[in-house]
Amino acid sequence: MAVEETDRLRRWRLILGQDANESCGSLAGDALGMDRVLNSLYGGGERSAGLGSSAPHVNRWLGDIRAYFPRSTVRVMQRDAIERLGLQQLLMEPEVLEAVEPDVHLVATLLALRHAIPEKTKDTARQVVRKVVEQVERRLRNPLVQAIRGSLNRATRTNRPRANEIDWDRTIRKNLKNYQPTKRTIIADRLVGFGRKRSSLRDVVLCVDQSGSMGTSVVYSGIFGSVMASIRAINTQMIVFDTAVVDLTDKMHDPIDLLFGTQLGGGTDINRAVAYCQQRITRPAQTIFALITDLYEGGNVDELMGRVATMVKSGVKAICLLALNDDGAPCFDERNAARLAEIGVPSFACTPDLFPELMAAAINRQDLAQWAARNQIATVARVTA
Repeated sequence: MAVEETDRLRRWRLILGQDANESCGSLAGDALGMDRVLNSLYGGGERSAGLGSSAPHVNRWLGDIRAYFPRSTVRVMQRDAIERLGLQQLLMEPEVLEAVEPDVHLVATLLALRHAIPEKTKDTARQVVRKVVEQVERRLRNPLVQAIRGSLNRATRTNRPRANEIDWDRTIRKNLKNYQPTKRTIIADRLVGFGRKRSSLRDVVLCVDQSGSMGTSVVYSGIFGSVMASIRAINTQMIVFDTAVVDLTDKMHDPIDLLFGTQLGGGTDINRAVAYCQQRITRPAQTIFALITDLYEGGNVDELMGRVATMVKSGVKAICLLALNDDGAPCFDERNAARLAEIGVPSFACTPDLFPELMAAAINRQDLAQWAARNQIATVARVTA
């Protein structure tokens, strides 16, 4: 039998389970180990072995899946184990947390469970959250900072800068033609700098839905919010909400404190959150308002649309991110998204890797629907009569 055919039958046997031994052949070696861990998680009826309820059993299973599968698959299987088999209780055991491959989904689960986590596990849980946050921040901090600073520089560049506002790199390049070899110096007849550097150039308001369905979006929003708070040229605020509204702006210096200040789960009152944000906006023409929610509104929808329309008319650059995560197409209220589109607020999902470019486009007051189209992101179409 050809190697390709043998491999194909082995894959089908792993998918179908022991009932396919006769048609696909039996397994041996690593394939048998893979079948055992898959059977524990995905098996049904008599095929299912289950993970049991003991931490040692789960630890062995977590070690096995890392031995047999790549990291990306391990994370999916861990997430499925938590959702399908109800392993949230076991995540409260320090030895289980230490064995789990940490990712953004695990962080969202821990944040949702944090009030139920016993004292003996809290330090371990916080270490897991910190590890993931640091990994994500290392990957995304520089792109975000460079995108925002670059867009602000283009928006505020001046040829009559104050001494402490001179962009020396650009000034030197603009005046290279004036290099004097005998004096070994450049005569700068044109200065390039950045205006108004003494105060923030833009205000950014992140209004984040912390209902249970938005878990990973909350994690990414918190990390991005903390990074933006470190950029002095913008003034960033972060407000989270369910049926209540919590202003976490004073916690933005530390993404861990910020994330542990959220409360995943509960209902949704977007209108109430937007009303609070309205009161916090003092410079509409310099403000970017990012509403991060799936738009399933439990409050007054008509009031919500009226508030957003008023913000847009005052000059606020507004956008609705239906999700800020790696998971693809979100589940959202299409009718409310279409109503926002009618008043000029585009709604679409955004991956973390594209968020820096999105913020740069918003700072430069570009058409965000066109920006989304250029990046092959589907926006919600306007309602047609």
